[in-house]
Amino acid sequence: MDTDTLTKTVIGCAIEVHRNLGPGLLESSYEACLIYELSKIGLSAKNQVELPIYYKDQY
Repeated sequence: MDTDTLTKTVIGCAIEVHRNLGPGLLESSYEACLIYELSKIGLSAKNQVELPIYYKDQY
C-alpha cells in the first residue's frame, strides 16, 4: 500500500472512531478503538511503543 493510500485509510479509521465515540473521552479510549479499527481492515499497529527521546542533555 502506498503512503497516500495508507494515510487516507488511517485517517478514515480515526474519523470512524471519533464518529462513534464523540468528543471528550480520554486518549486511551480512542487509542484502543483505533487499534481495533486498524486490525479489522488487516493493518497491524502497535501502541505505546517506547521510543528513545533525547532532549537537550536528558536521556
